[in-house]
Amino acid sequence: MAAPTRPASPSAPSRTVVAPPASRAGGWIDDWRPEDPRFWRTTGRRIARRNLFFSIFSEHIGFSIWSLWSVLVLFLPEAVYGIDPAGKFLLTTLPTALGALVRLPYTFAVARFGGRNWTIVSAALLLIPTLATAAVLEPGVSFTTLLVVSCLAGVGGGNFASSMANINAFYPDRLKGWALGLNAGGGNLGVPVVQLVGLLVLATVGAEHPRVILLVYVPLVVVAAVGAALLMDNLTTARNQPRAMREATRDPHTWIMSFLYIGTFGSFIGFGFAFGQVLQNQFSGSFATPLAAASLTWLGPLLGSLVRPVGGTLADRFGGARITCWNFVAMAVGGGVVWTASRLESLPLFVVGFVALFVLSGIGNGSTYKMIPAIFRAQALQQVAEGGDADAAARRALRMSGALIGIAGAIGAFGGVLVNLAFRQSFMSTGTGDSAYLAFIAFYVVCVAVTWVVYLRPRPSLGAV
Repeated sequence: MAAPTRPASPSAPSRTVVAPPASRAGGWIDDWRPEDPRFWRTTGRRIARRNLFFSIFSEHIGFSIWSLWSVLVLFLPEAVYGIDPAGKFLLTTLPTALGALVRLPYTFAVARFGGRNWTIVSAALLLIPTLATAAVLEPGVSFTTLLVVSCLAGVGGGNFASSMANINAFYPDRLKGWALGLNAGGGNLGVPVVQLVGLLVLATVGAEHPRVILLVYVPLVVVAAVGAALLMDNLTTARNQPRAMREATRDPHTWIMSFLYIGTFGSFIGFGFAFGQVLQNQFSGSFATPLAAASLTWLGPLLGSLVRPVGGTLADRFGGARITCWNFVAMAVGGGVVWTASRLESLPLFVVGFVALFVLSGIGNGSTYKMIPAIFRAQALQQVAEGGDADAAARRALRMSGALIGIAGAIGAFGGVLVNLAFRQSFMSTGTGDSAYLAFIAFYVVCVAVTWVVYLRPRPSLGAV
């Protein structure tokens, strides 16, 4: 996965001759050397930024379609559609699950077809759930039909994995935390933006017209696909290594980082899908109408998305493991605030605690993704120090980090499924989310312990992560 054919070794000096990257038909670039400072300064940075911009835009629209049903459920009053709160949680759980499932093949697709080519395809695929939902969403539609079309929205979740794997190949190691954080944060903004669109629709045309949201997104999907076709590039240095994913599954860091990513991204996407319903169910007196609930649901995802690049930048400066560990400590405290507010029935404290969890999950998203290339970079340096081939070590580091990004992205997204299922079970059993909040706190405490034991204890064989 994502292995360069002409890599720079971990300690390779800059080259003296810099030529424009060789391009050929189909938007392919054959010569890509981001670790060469002169190449990066004169040529690479401009191309990478252009690809980053359109990658962010496509991923942003993908996230909006993926989280579409977190908004649409607010347009489905039980008296009209006959769907109880448990059924609505199911409507948001299914797209989360499918989005997690498609992340692995989406990661492979970048290496197999090229980042530009797959961005065109993945953006165009978003038309399927958008148009299908617009066709069936009306009073009298069966719950089974809604489950099917909500599941289709999961294709939007795959865009994240392909986008991250693609941008990982464009940027040098020293900027990966910033680039991956910005890419992911811009994509994550699709969650609050679609919720703001839903709020605007509720405030202007009312809850009887959910199709207006879908009509807004159809032209944006087209723009994403056309923009990728005209202005993005494929890298031959990111061509598929058939055994990359298999090799990554044998590395213990793959499963450790995937576990930690459940705690960060799983929390973010799970809370983003569920927050509006949690407010409606737990504080029904204050949020009796869809407009009232929608007025707050966007705030947490917005702040969590905006701070994601901050997490990557902090990780670049202080180390991903250190930022991730302290972030999980703060998330456990935030979970305690939410649980306390629920017990006290304090809406202001509840909102403050939940928004804090969104912000912290965004920071953790950036810092955990910075850890992935850092882990394999440290392994490459160790191999070279022990007499190994520098080029082979660099190729393996890029291949393994690309594969792990795909695996962690898929498994982390399943955390969103677990969050929605936890809320569904908690509200069905007790009428509140208290049991779910306690489960989240316990999980964050375990993440603190895992991060410290594996990555912060002095371990000369691993180095700084």
